[in-house]
Amino acid sequence: MTTYADIRKMIEENDVEYIDVRFTDPRGKLQHLAMCEHAMDEDAFNEGILFDGSSIAGWKAINESDMLLVPDMDTAVMDPFTAQPQLIIFCDVKDPITGEFYSRDPRGTAKKAEQFVKDSGVGTDVFFGPEAEFFMFDDVRFSVEMNRSFFEFYSEEGPYASGDEMEGGNMGHRPGVKGGYFPVNPIDQSGDIRAEMTSTLLAMGVDMDKHHHEVAPSQHELGMTFDHLTRVADKLQLYKYVVHNVAASYGKSATFMPKPVQGDNGTGMHCHQSIWKDGQPLFAGDKYAGLSQEALWYIGGVLKHAKALNAFTNPSTNSYKRLVPGFEAPVLLAYSARNRSASCRIPFGSSPKAKRMEIRFPDPTANPYLCFSAMLMAGLDGIKNKIDPGDPRDEDLYELSDEELKDIPTVCGSLREALDSLKADHDFLLEGGVFTKDQIEAYIDLKMEEVVEFEFAPHPVEFKMYYSV
Repeated sequence: MTTYADIRKMIEENDVEYIDVRFTDPRGKLQHLAMCEHAMDEDAFNEGILFDGSSIAGWKAINESDMLLVPDMDTAVMDPFTAQPQLIIFCDVKDPITGEFYSRDPRGTAKKAEQFVKDSGVGTDVFFGPEAEFFMFDDVRFSVEMNRSFFEFYSEEGPYASGDEMEGGNMGHRPGVKGGYFPVNPIDQSGDIRAEMTSTLLAMGVDMDKHHHEVAPSQHELGMTFDHLTRVADKLQLYKYVVHNVAASYGKSATFMPKPVQGDNGTGMHCHQSIWKDGQPLFAGDKYAGLSQEALWYIGGVLKHAKALNAFTNPSTNSYKRLVPGFEAPVLLAYSARNRSASCRIPFGSSPKAKRMEIRFPDPTANPYLCFSAMLMAGLDGIKNKIDPGDPRDEDLYELSDEELKDIPTVCGSLREALDSLKADHDFLLEGGVFTKDQIEAYIDLKMEEVVEFEFAPHPVEFKMYYSV
């Protein structure tokens, strides 16, 4: 456990001038406030600093906006991207009157979810391992106006660049559509960038184990190892921060948008998850694929509540450009030890410690604190109510007929459907006060703004299809 004395030592050793206190808004975007080092005394670290939360979308109105940012000293790490030495520290948001977690603070929700596992007696530790993919482009332009709407991106690695004239010549080596998994350089042009991202994260205390090109041209992934729920959500926020900034230092733009490229793979965030109790893996047993009964019930809970979960796991309108039935997307609400088209995969693990499940439909537009907490609460509901997930589906689901597929439920087809599903099915999230009704209602209202903006806007494809009717 990091103490204030430890923080003072870090400040002195690194000549720190600014303390960058960070928190995450309901949409999942990091926010920050840079405090002068001399203004952060021991009381500020232990008791927090007051700030105005009224301008944070989805939070309180101006008449009740005073909040406390309370630093979590265990998260302190040096910022590698600032000219002046700066210490990053993640904060919990608390009510200055009660001292309790602010109910709409995502990080507070994650901490309450972990505590609920302990209070329920189910387990003592919750581990998540997210696999967040991203794209990198050389140029991105878009505009949404009354009289025009367009986007355009370019990557020297894109197959569409093979006929372009380039300064110094067109090298010609690039992955084709769905051809990025795993060619060496010069086809893979971004190994050095990914290596710098990975090394930077390692230097910041984020456990990493690999980096590689992904299936689509210009698509990548860095391998981050698992950790406790709240800490791995913190680390995922650092992951995004590092990816964006290292890419920018190379003159590139990184995006975690799920489906920026038509006709090629989208970007997912497969989430490995498990519960341990008193140092023992709760999900290891003698059932299907070496799982325990509790693990199967957990899967049952996630599958049962999947459509409501989509509001947190796939919280953008663009998410559903990736989750289209009939393609490679993990839309089928089934589980399997072999079938990657099922939304829940049981990875192979020879050791009981490796027993876990991989939920495959989330994407990195998700707020990690809310996404992981919601899946955990669904799984716990499965254990509590002994929800049977049904039989596994080990056959090739791509070969099933339409008649056979109609018996397998799917995830939502739109963000509107996901929000409607959450509105109808959220009691499991309220257990133990982990989520609150006010928080869920505010989140739905916030995300509906995105739905309405998207649905009201004419699309260029509609002009192509309908202008001459």
